[in-house]
Amino acid sequence: MKPRNQRLALLLLAAAAMLGAVLLAMSALKDQAAYFYTPGDVARRGVPEGRAVRIGGMVREGSIRRAADGLTIRFTVGDETPGTIEVAYRGIVPDLFKEKSGVVAEGRFRPDGLFVADEILAKHDENYRPPVLDPKTGEHKSKSLR
Repeated sequence: MKPRNQRLALLLLAAAAMLGAVLLAMSALKDQAAYFYTPGDVARRGVPEGRAVRIGGMVREGSIRRAADGLTIRFTVGDETPGTIEVAYRGIVPDLFKEKSGVVAEGRFRPDGLFVADEILAKHDENYRPPVLDPKTGEHKSKSLR
């Protein structure tokens, strides 16, 4: 084979190997990807049972209910659409988790429509400031915007 043909064959072989690796990676990641749904999406399209998904929205006011064990929590997630999602979670929730705040939950829908979360992530707005310790009283207070 001429050197020119050898280079062309190697280039085609390398391109085929790269394409094969990309397709293999995409196939493996397809099963692991968690899709994101809002309450409005769930109301329009229904619940994807048994698949790992993420839901996001705002925790509805007055919806947080804690069980006697101290670890189990139930709450409702909503958005600007009429649909809501009932969520159950067993574990320690983040410090920023509260009513009327943003939340992202990763888990699965049960056949009855309840979303059982494996992980809860609390969201905050871009103006979040960590608490500051007051030197006089020793108590935490929010940073001033001044």
